[in-house]
Amino acid sequence: MMNCKLAKLLIGVLMIGFFSCQKSSVNDGHQASSPNIIYVLADDMGFGDLKANNPEGKILTPNLDRMAAEGMNFTDAHTSSAVCTPTRYGILTGRYNWRSRLKNGVLGGYSKPLIDTARSTVASMLSDNGYHTAFIGKWHLSWDWGKDENGQVDFSLPVTHNPNDNGFDYAYGHVASLDIPPYVYVENGKVTALPNDSTQSKDKYGWWRKGATGADFKHEDVTPNFFRRGIEYVKERSKEEDPFFLYLPLPSPHTPILPLAEWQGKSGLNPYGDFVMMIDDYMGQLMAAVKEAGIEENTIIIFTSDNGCSPAAKIDELIAEGHYPNGIYRGHKADIYEGGHRVPFIVKWPKMIKAGSISDETICTTDLMATCAELVDYSLKDNEGEDSYSLLPIFRGEAIEGTLREATVHHSINGSFAIRKGDWKLAMTAGSGGWSFPTPAQVAKQDTLPDIQLFNLKEDPREENNLQGEFPEKVNELQTLLTQYVERGRSTPGLPQSNEGGKTWKQLWWMQ
Repeated sequence: MMNCKLAKLLIGVLMIGFFSCQKSSVNDGHQASSPNIIYVLADDMGFGDLKANNPEGKILTPNLDRMAAEGMNFTDAHTSSAVCTPTRYGILTGRYNWRSRLKNGVLGGYSKPLIDTARSTVASMLSDNGYHTAFIGKWHLSWDWGKDENGQVDFSLPVTHNPNDNGFDYAYGHVASLDIPPYVYVENGKVTALPNDSTQSKDKYGWWRKGATGADFKHEDVTPNFFRRGIEYVKERSKEEDPFFLYLPLPSPHTPILPLAEWQGKSGLNPYGDFVMMIDDYMGQLMAAVKEAGIEENTIIIFTSDNGCSPAAKIDELIAEGHYPNGIYRGHKADIYEGGHRVPFIVKWPKMIKAGSISDETICTTDLMATCAELVDYSLKDNEGEDSYSLLPIFRGEAIEGTLREATVHHSINGSFAIRKGDWKLAMTAGSGGWSFPTPAQVAKQDTLPDIQLFNLKEDPREENNLQGEFPEKVNELQTLLTQYVERGRSTPGLPQSNEGGKTWKQLWWMQ
């Protein structure tokens, strides 16, 4: 009898030990519920810069290619705008950028903040639902600098209306692009080091405008600094029970194009190619840190770009060497054409996404808000994420009836509109609406081009044949839908909302 009781006791002890080991292998169990989320936003990286999208490309991107092989690669992903500031607005709010007061262009280093502190963001929504949220990187949505009694910026004073006021528990970064002053880091509302100099660079690739520069701010080290801090954040938060959201918007490979010495000349192209390779290497380090922290299985890592490759990369030089940074697509950064807003978009989430998945579904960077809301079982209010669709059905590999998004609206640097539905794209402008031929100035001089452009992207992905004269019924259908999206203040189901800046503005010429 005693032997039997002893045997049962030993079995019980062994079972407890077994399940204890099982629990410790998943890092205290917090990944078993809500996933960690890391959103990495490159700056001015083209769809064709990654080998995963462009096998004939000349830039080696082994880490991002491996990420695509281990996760899901989207072939038809788009930013809401073809330039920096507005795309960032859409990512964080789930709302098309042109619904804000900013109808064209980007913000400067001393502009008024774009996101109202009363508006929900991905960060505030996740924070309210148990996440620790962090921003590390390029903000480019502006904030309010402290000012003295004469109205002059005083960098020793607190910075208000900063990322902390838009939902981030921790915030560290700079205000705009690395070529737009001032050049200082701000951490949780405080400048980390007062400017002790004014710097400027006129280098062909690594140029930046003259402006105040913090004592701890070295342009060449900004991208490495953000990655170092992002990796350290991942290591620290992986020890905590609460899941985390890390928004890591890079200032690269946007100008100034500043690859570190060890990467210079590695691409065999030009400094831009070297810079892309450097970013790829840091992405490898970030993914390795996630794995080493024991949280890889239930961590969502998203890598994308804020718009297409910029002419500042010296696209002609790249093409001369056989590298097409925007792939087969027409145009580049700033344009309404596909090269302006079709971007790399890779998602890795081992727990949910089957390795080697490819999705041809049309998606938009505004879709992060609804995706995260579904992750935490939160129902978006009518004034939240008005243009956001959840990507979770795609992640889960579910069959989608029809398309995920009814349609997707694109926007160029001068505020021109296009709408995409299925294979069809209607651009409400005669030219690029941006920097490639024909620019708005060139269109004005020619004065012979049709006011609109209609393309069938399935048959004509290079947008070479304007079919507006042949398919008037398709023009009418898409124009009517675009007008409806503008007037209702949303493109998702729900109560109508208001756009900022009035019911119409000059870029809505067909509505006036």
